[in-house]
Amino acid sequence: MVKSPAELMKSGKPLTLSGVADGAEGLVIADLARAIAAGRDAPAVSLLVVCRDGPRMAALARGLAFFAPDIERLEFPAWDCLPYDRVSPHAGVLAQRMTTLSRLANVEARDKPAVVLTTVNAVLQRVPPRTMVMGQSLSAAPGNVLPMERVASWLELNGYTRASTVREPGDYAVRGGILDLYAPGMGEPVRLDFFGDQIETIRAFDPETQRTQYDLRALDLVPVSEFQLTSETIRKFRLGYMAAFGAATRDDLLYEAVSEGRRYPGMEHWLPLFHDHMDTLFDYLDRTPVVLEPLADDVAHERITQIVDYYDARKNVPEGAGGVPYKPLPPERLYFTEDEWRAQLARVKLARMTPFAVPESDNAAIVDIGTKQGHNFSAERAEADANVFDAVVKHVAALQRGGKHVVMALWSEGARDRMSHVLRDHGLANLVNVASWQEALTRPLTEVALAVLGLESGFETAQAAIVGEQDILGDRLVRPRRASKKAENFIAEATSLSAGDLVVHVDHGIGRFIGLQTIEAAGAPHDCLELHYSGGDKLYLPVENIELLSRYGSEDLEVELDRLGGSGWQTRKARMKNRIREIAHELMKIAAERKLREAEKLAVPAGMYDEFCAGFPYEETEDQQSAIDAALEDLASGRPMDRLVCGDVGFGKTEVALRAAFVAAMSGKQVAVVVPTTLLARQHYKSFTERFHGFPVKIGQASRLVTAADMAHTRKALADGTLDIVVGTHALLGKNIKFNDLALVIVDEEQHFGVAHKEKLKTLRAEVHMLTLTATPIPRTLQLALTGVRDLSLIASPPVDRLAVRTFVSPFDPIVVREAILRERYRGGQSFYVCPRIEDLAGAKDFFDKTVPEVKVAVAHGQMPPTALEDIMSAFYDGKFDVLISTTIVESGLDIPSANTLIVHRADRFGLAQLYQLRGRVGRSKIRAYALFTLPAEKRITAQAERRLKVLQSLDTLGAGFQLASHDLDIRGAGNLLGEEQSGHIKEVGFELYQQMLEEAVTSLKAGITEPVADQWSPQITVGTPVLIPEDYVADLSVRLGLYRRIATVENEQEIESFAAELVDRFGPLPEEVKHLMQIVVIKLLSKRANVERIDTGQKGAVLQFRDNTFANPDGLMRYIAGQAPIAKVRPDMKVVFLDDWPKPVQRLLGTTKILRNLVKIAEGKKAA
Repeated sequence: MVKSPAELMKSGKPLTLSGVADGAEGLVIADLARAIAAGRDAPAVSLLVVCRDGPRMAALARGLAFFAPDIERLEFPAWDCLPYDRVSPHAGVLAQRMTTLSRLANVEARDKPAVVLTTVNAVLQRVPPRTMVMGQSLSAAPGNVLPMERVASWLELNGYTRASTVREPGDYAVRGGILDLYAPGMGEPVRLDFFGDQIETIRAFDPETQRTQYDLRALDLVPVSEFQLTSETIRKFRLGYMAAFGAATRDDLLYEAVSEGRRYPGMEHWLPLFHDHMDTLFDYLDRTPVVLEPLADDVAHERITQIVDYYDARKNVPEGAGGVPYKPLPPERLYFTEDEWRAQLARVKLARMTPFAVPESDNAAIVDIGTKQGHNFSAERAEADANVFDAVVKHVAALQRGGKHVVMALWSEGARDRMSHVLRDHGLANLVNVASWQEALTRPLTEVALAVLGLESGFETAQAAIVGEQDILGDRLVRPRRASKKAENFIAEATSLSAGDLVVHVDHGIGRFIGLQTIEAAGAPHDCLELHYSGGDKLYLPVENIELLSRYGSEDLEVELDRLGGSGWQTRKARMKNRIREIAHELMKIAAERKLREAEKLAVPAGMYDEFCAGFPYEETEDQQSAIDAALEDLASGRPMDRLVCGDVGFGKTEVALRAAFVAAMSGKQVAVVVPTTLLARQHYKSFTERFHGFPVKIGQASRLVTAADMAHTRKALADGTLDIVVGTHALLGKNIKFNDLALVIVDEEQHFGVAHKEKLKTLRAEVHMLTLTATPIPRTLQLALTGVRDLSLIASPPVDRLAVRTFVSPFDPIVVREAILRERYRGGQSFYVCPRIEDLAGAKDFFDKTVPEVKVAVAHGQMPPTALEDIMSAFYDGKFDVLISTTIVESGLDIPSANTLIVHRADRFGLAQLYQLRGRVGRSKIRAYALFTLPAEKRITAQAERRLKVLQSLDTLGAGFQLASHDLDIRGAGNLLGEEQSGHIKEVGFELYQQMLEEAVTSLKAGITEPVADQWSPQITVGTPVLIPEDYVADLSVRLGLYRRIATVENEQEIESFAAELVDRFGPLPEEVKHLMQIVVIKLLSKRANVERIDTGQKGAVLQFRDNTFANPDGLMRYIAGQAPIAKVRPDMKVVFLDDWPKPVQRLLGTTKILRNLVKIAEGKKAA
């Protein structure tokens, strides 16, 4: 009788599972785990699988989810930093490690098979002791008595950071009786609502809107770090540190930070000092058998050697090398040694998987699993005139004839839909969607199952064959989606007010915002904004009128504040209004001309389009998809498109362009792609050629890198229409280039073109479709987009799994630079070293030769002969150099996936958008990227440079390019919308007000009104009730100001209702003062509709004053007042008085509201109640 592999696994006698094809590991492990769990005296965890690296572990997790959804999977990833690094592992990784450890420590037995997946790097590293982890988790459920302070101090001890608003994993916030926290590993943050010390509810909420969504029955929290900072662990650390390294020196920042109870970057690398002893992952797994992936043994050996290398490099730093000292712990304290690792494997039941067949022998146990690699269609893909999908259909038919079930594994839902369309087009019917392997095997043989499963490659077993999407289409880079940030919130967050900002008041001009003050008004407290004007004048603006303020924008210190009551502001504003009217006229002309013009409608059959889309190796993000849809709609509308696609560097704008180009080219039209640099032209040419392979489309390149003969040929082909798509620099805008039938112009990285080139693009042909791509739109285009004259698509959600670039700003330190460069080289990557000026390059090259002699360095700048530059860049692109020292030439759109470290020399000399673009050049692949901005070590930098770097360091979240453009507008001020006449308009009235005035002018012109737009106004309301958001309700000042700004812009009563609901949700029940504030806002909205400029309400009634003493329906008003006599009358000064008896504030509010509702009805022509 043949024994099952589970029975053959014995301690000390490893089993070999041969013939396990790539992709089939999930299937094999699932069967093995079930067999072990079904055996006698089964361990709590059925299997520990050690993968070669992180991506292999992720692939195996996906495979297990499909092949065996019934098996519990626990993942234990490795730290995402190097041994003996100066940075800490990512908080999300730590949280996932701790979650797994905590589940292993606290569960004795399970009712279903469980598998722990880990990597070689993770299993070789020691972990916190099991006893500590068991006692460290925190569980809570509604109804539990658990003082809030205890929860907060637990969060603080275990590595959570306190924030004013919870948006990122690892944050928590406390407000009154509410505690918000975002536990890493959970889909959404949760809100705990306390009543005294008892938890009333636990609800999940959306980090964007901050509104709660649904109730949770219980909450289990694990630490976000592998040690706690308590007085006990700090004592252990200090003793251990002295024992290991002797007394601490003055410059030992790590020792100092821990002694004060602060966290310090990279302190995890001294983890053993915080614990009595360290355990290994095996200590958490009782009698669990181990499976090693192919090559895991070699990887383990390499890793152990590498750890020792790093230790030696840290230990033997040459004297006088400068920089912060680093005292590494011996490797055996934190990692396995080679001998310990071998001994550990000898103690456990062990199986090794291999894809190859292994000859049988007597002394080793071998089981042949018998799966084999599936068919790869790369040969068919490479043939010029063959269609890969026809080959797939043939292959599927052959498999079915052989009596096998056929399953197609696709990376995402979108890919599955698309593939089913394409295969149906190619004559393959009987397609069904399946969710798991079991379901696929129960279908009849004639059907083809389509499953969402990210396999690297397909495989065949005796009864079934899985065809992978990568086998058919080549590499895919698709990963699961995460919830995306909403674009509107982006802009709102970037424009908040902070104390000291320059602001503009519609009636009084430029002043400085000092802060919120609570003032006694009519005997009740009222929150006001304190503004200072020239000559020390102060103005207190009630919060409900906050919309009269706008930010001035640039922080120029030489801006003159206006005088309160002076006439300077009014004349400046009037002058400005007329100029803005002219600008708006021009804009309207451009927009209207475009609306009147016609362009051909371009569309393409769905089947072919799907086939083209299938070549896109990622899954589209929501924003990207909507940008694509919008662009295709524009092309089909019959009007010339003028769309600005604004997306971060590497957020997939090029794909929007590719699809638009496909539609135009397949409709028989020509497409021009205009880019700022020759290098970018080469890169785009390459990506267009690759994607259009196999379609009847001819693509040419026009730039100074093309030989004269090729250029002449390209020109001729464009003129006679044999070339469909041309990619080139502004050489394409030259006079000697004629197109035969140009329909679409795509402009990439727009910020690098001068105004003249842009005007040329405009006149190129009034009827062509224009698609502009940019990451940081320069202010002028941003304004065009914002004022509704140009269509704007925002791509704000990062492509899944692009890790944000870790940004460090620090004074120049040779050791840190050397280390960053070498770290990248050991990772097998390349680095950029960017200098602000050409003269700095020689010094940098010299520094590298002396400090980092072991790397190969290339130097590049824009003044080199084009061919030399091209050679250097190509060599760097092909990986022949480790470091590229250059000027900002790298910022324009170059895509080098293997370059993942950026060092900027004298970062204070670069503009914000420049630094941002530079940073976007790294981190284009699946690896964590680093950006180091160095400052001069001794010199001070300017305040503005400091502000720029602060902004950049805080924009760690991806997708900040758009916010940045608006930020940059603020810092630089923006020019005139119409290009050539860059004038100081904005200096005169401030950026926000300028835009607002412009927008109003455009809107009124659209509506056909030609006289100047009236100023914004806001009614003054005095009711003698407290109106404010109390500090103990919302403690954080900037959050409070943000709420005031939002309250001031609500437009109707439904919005007020939902706003109040949101407040209750986020901060708890509304205090009286906030209820009054809401009521005042209602009164304000009604007053504006009834044209009431001022209301004074007291205990004896109310006095109303109409704006400019006018009312929309005077006869109705007189009838109403006559009907209300004697309690209502008109005074000689045209104010209307209503007498009543309202001793309580609530009565005053309700009474005033009622009067105004009646006035609104009269003004809007309805009968008053």
